[in-house]
Amino acid sequence: MTNGQENDFQDENLENLDQTSAQGSTEELSLEEKLQNELANANDKYTRLFAEFDNYKKRTSKEKVELIQSASKDVLNKLLPVLDDFDRALAAMQTTQEVEAVKEGVELVNQKFRKTLTQEGLKEMENLIGQPFDPEFQEAITAIPAPTEDLKNKVIDVVEKGYFLNDKVVRFAKVVIGQ
Repeated sequence: MTNGQENDFQDENLENLDQTSAQGSTEELSLEEKLQNELANANDKYTRLFAEFDNYKKRTSKEKVELIQSASKDVLNKLLPVLDDFDRALAAMQTTQEVEAVKEGVELVNQKFRKTLTQEGLKEMENLIGQPFDPEFQEAITAIPAPTEDLKNKVIDVVEKGYFLNDKVVRFAKVVIGQ
């Protein structure tokens, strides 16, 4: 091989190498662009998902507040007739001379009020006197010497009744226990 032929051969190799690297860089560029597009799409999806979740949180907290407000509204609407009955009973007490009729009226209003509360899930703690003291349902406000030996660590008196709302304590019974 002569020097001229060698130079021509090297020139051809350089040209082939340049064309190959140009094609490779085009492929790399398109691969890079493809990856950038995928990243942009992923970021867009992430942003949309985050915004959607944020809206979901806001909507559910708003619905929760509305539910609580509407629940108390329903209970109050059920108690309004009882309030009207109390107003009528108070007005009747001002003008009537018959005490028995007023007592009956107040007793009827009391029963209606308790029935409404029971329908809403309120239940009174009953039969506590003589029962063992239970700190999960009762609050001991004082302890006195037990009148008999069998009343030690048992409820002697109920100062304030306790109540359940759907089997959950809403007010502990305040009791006196024997020591």
